[in-house]
Amino acid sequence: MRPSTAEGWYVLSIIVVSFRRFRGKKPGALRPVNGYCRIGAPSENKHRVNSSIKLQKVPTRSIILLAGAGFASQAMVRVTDSLLPQIAADFSTTVGQASIVVAAYAVSHGSIQLVIGPVGDRFGKYRTVAVMCALAAVLVALCGTVQSLSALAVARFASGAAAGWIIPLSMAYVGDVTPYERRQPILARYLSGQIFGQLFGQAAGGVLGDLFGWRNVFFLLAAMFALATAGLVFELLTNPRTRTAGGPDESSRGFVADYVAVLSNPWARLVIFAVFIEASTAWGAFAYVGADLHLRFGLSFTAIGLIVGTFGIGGLIYAASVQQLVNLLGQAGLAVFGGVLLSIAYLALAIGLTWWVAPLAVTAIGLGFYALHNTLQTNATQMTPEARGTAVAIFSSAIYLGQTIGVAAGALVFDHFTAAPLFIGSACVLPILAWWFAVKLRQQTTEERRQKSDHR
Repeated sequence: MRPSTAEGWYVLSIIVVSFRRFRGKKPGALRPVNGYCRIGAPSENKHRVNSSIKLQKVPTRSIILLAGAGFASQAMVRVTDSLLPQIAADFSTTVGQASIVVAAYAVSHGSIQLVIGPVGDRFGKYRTVAVMCALAAVLVALCGTVQSLSALAVARFASGAAAGWIIPLSMAYVGDVTPYERRQPILARYLSGQIFGQLFGQAAGGVLGDLFGWRNVFFLLAAMFALATAGLVFELLTNPRTRTAGGPDESSRGFVADYVAVLSNPWARLVIFAVFIEASTAWGAFAYVGADLHLRFGLSFTAIGLIVGTFGIGGLIYAASVQQLVNLLGQAGLAVFGGVLLSIAYLALAIGLTWWVAPLAVTAIGLGFYALHNTLQTNATQMTPEARGTAVAIFSSAIYLGQTIGVAAGALVFDHFTAAPLFIGSACVLPILAWWFAVKLRQQTTEERRQKSDHR
């Protein structure tokens, strides 16, 4: 039974009320984070600050513009979540088979990140992001011109290979210009751009796709990449700090040496493994939320887009409260909080008997996911500071490779058993993962403090 107009307005009202939470505030990515801070702590101990380090401002404008590029990139990643039923109908196939456009993007997006770190470290992270953002604008536009599912998968693969450079190198740049003590809230504010992109990609993907067709959604995203490119080029021309090749802890040692530095570090391997499991479990289930709502409740694509888009609302709540959450729970406690919240929300989706439970559950998934994921991200930017670009690139690659495996496995489950088993599986795995990582994080922190004490 299709929802009434009143029900559609109910979903929209949830989003409006959630956004009122931010009235009177700038979005996290736009909130000033300037302040004099120490940068360039020696790589042998991330908590030790050299007395000779100069006080410099965090370059807020350059981070805001990177957040704009992250908006376009993340919108492109998640736009097909809401469009899958339309794409499947247009090409006369099943949702599971149409999900190849999700997997193709994730494969290239993740695989390309195996090589981008050393390139960004060598030629400059900001400059590299600007070039790839321009290339992505062209390739995303091609997605709207294809005439077959296989051609769309190829176009998504190519655009993912270009857009895959943007977010990891942006995160590494933030790590270069921000001290570790302040990095988690600043990274969360940078993530606001991605969260808004996620909100747009999922909600507007369904709404605009319903109104104008899925092809025009890709044309709009291409225009956003072009606009972001213009801003990045302007910053490169006017801000000398964006033209530097690397951070103060980094040294140019070569492609192989950088990978050895990262992969020989036990803590780095643990963080990479944790985010791989998180991505395969969380996104492997979440990619089918929209299709499940359409199958079980007959919701329109507009309603699905609005509901799936509430994931971004949860992310915005996190971005607005991250400093308070870190102060209250600490990094380890924040990870556990995220895992437990994800478990409750996915269980609610699995057993939900009415469609209106979905926007509440998806909002909780957004909050819980970013609480766990941002903790992993913050550690990724400092797990190998002497090869930060490479470290963050491998971390991001693990995300998209995990997502690829999760979505591919989820397609088989969804086509045969619907999405309920996927939701239940995520509800079981994610809190266990969060608890395990929290234990390891506390052990790592204790060990670093002991080494610091011995060094003194």
